[in-house]
Amino acid sequence: MTELAEGSNAPAFRMAASGGREVSSDALKGQPYLLYFYPKANTPGCTTQACGVQEALPQLAHLGLEIIGVSPDAIPAIEKFAKKYGLSFPLASDEDHKVAEAYGVWVQKSLYGRTFMGVERTSFLVGADGKIVRIWRKVKPAEHAAQVLEAARELKE
Repeated sequence: MTELAEGSNAPAFRMAASGGREVSSDALKGQPYLLYFYPKANTPGCTTQACGVQEALPQLAHLGLEIIGVSPDAIPAIEKFAKKYGLSFPLASDEDHKVAEAYGVWVQKSLYGRTFMGVERTSFLVGADGKIVRIWRKVKPAEHAAQVLEAARELKE
């Protein structure tokens, strides 16, 4: 698979999401969005990242940016995570990791000498034209929301 680059067309997707919602690239046609991939709900880094995005949500919405968090977790775990932290933006379930694979973020990881497949924390800012405007790889959770807000402002200019 070719690695996605800025300027590439964003791969299409359709996933079940928190709050009984469904998210899809078709429904987002004509508007910018952030698709951010995180490894696992309710873990420290993922919580920091999600809460940062939630805090910046009013400003991001004002800039016309839709936000979707994506993990390989099942919907019940995602619902629990969203409810626990009051996350109002959609958190999508990519249990079969097909969307993560399409975006090139389903990778071999290593922890304590054990290797396994998992999601690399990566974010994609997609323009209204469906092209990837910005990619953040190996995102630092505490800095993520500020980086996205800055890029969304630039997109609006």
